[in-house]
Amino acid sequence: MPEQSKDTLAGREVIFEFHNIGAYVKVTAMDTQSLTEIAIQGPAASPQSLLQRNALKRLEYVLRKKGLIQEG
Repeated sequence: MPEQSKDTLAGREVIFEFHNIGAYVKVTAMDTQSLTEIAIQGPAASPQSLLQRNALKRLEYVLRKKGLIQEG
C-alpha cells in the first residue's frame, strides 16, 4: 500500500479483483470492514501495482467521504 494509505487504512483488509476487458483492466477494491466497494479502469499495459495503488486511493477517498475513516 502507498505510505499515506497504509496509515489511513491500517488494520483494514482490502480485497482486489482484476478483470481484463480488451485493452482495459477493471480493478475492483472492497473494504471488508464496511463492505464499501469501488471500481476503476486503466490500460491493460499498466503495471498491476499502479492500478492497485490507484484503486486504493479511490477507496480511501470514498471511505473518507462517507465518514468511515479519518484524515491520516
